[in-house]
Amino acid sequence: MIDHGKHNILGILVDAVDYEAAVGKIIAAGSARQPLSVTALAVHGVMTGALDNTHRHRLNKFDLIVPDGQPVRWALNGIHKAKLPDRVYGPTLMLKTCAAAEKEGLSIFLLGSDSAMLEKLKESLLKKFPKLKIAGMRPSLFRQMKSDEEKQALIDDVKSSGAHITFVGLGCPRQEIFAYEFRDALGMPLLAVGAAFAFHAGCLEQAPAWMQDRGLEWLFRFTREPKRLFTRYMVLNPLYVSMVALQFLRLRCPDTTSTTPPTTECLYG
Repeated sequence: MIDHGKHNILGILVDAVDYEAAVGKIIAAGSARQPLSVTALAVHGVMTGALDNTHRHRLNKFDLIVPDGQPVRWALNGIHKAKLPDRVYGPTLMLKTCAAAEKEGLSIFLLGSDSAMLEKLKESLLKKFPKLKIAGMRPSLFRQMKSDEEKQALIDDVKSSGAHITFVGLGCPRQEIFAYEFRDALGMPLLAVGAAFAFHAGCLEQAPAWMQDRGLEWLFRFTREPKRLFTRYMVLNPLYVSMVALQFLRLRCPDTTSTTPPTTECLYG
């Protein structure tokens, strides 16, 4: 098990952990019914915080940020000598957490996407983990919540299900905003897992393993959705590389504390 704590990558405090350490933290918090905010950040996720003081504040309050992308792992290894042998890929973390939850008798809640995808996801997970307890599911509103009543209805829905762990698939950065805002109210591990819902439901094709291992998953996804992902990959990826290079060469030391707390709630559900 590897857990070398949090390290500064472009002002974001990323945990140098492996799957075993990450799953262990999640299961321990779920068993104890304690709050735990978790997200798996690739380059795009890191850059959402690096370029936004308010979102950086949210991310740096997370209990656990795992290095989802190979370039994030490489940055941890290069700048901080973390010696991580592999990344902690969000979709794989979800499966490993489900396997551990099944073994420990913990139930899960699925929050995000639409009803059709959630049904496919549920079916897929139960094929892999027949004894996994899925306490409930709730599709995304695909908008911000308009009232305290909507917020409370969501809290009541999740908590009354008896779930120990909630997986959040709202897309970046909405899912991180959700995990930040609802961490204490829900009082359980909240895992922001990005495209894992679509991957495991069979609605989105994953990159081949050889591309993932070489940090080329972005290229695979870009060829599938070039218009939607142009800015994410053609602008943010080169900017990430240049900013990491400056930090590696100690020409720039990003500050993790010069952040701006959110002045109002920005609730997604």
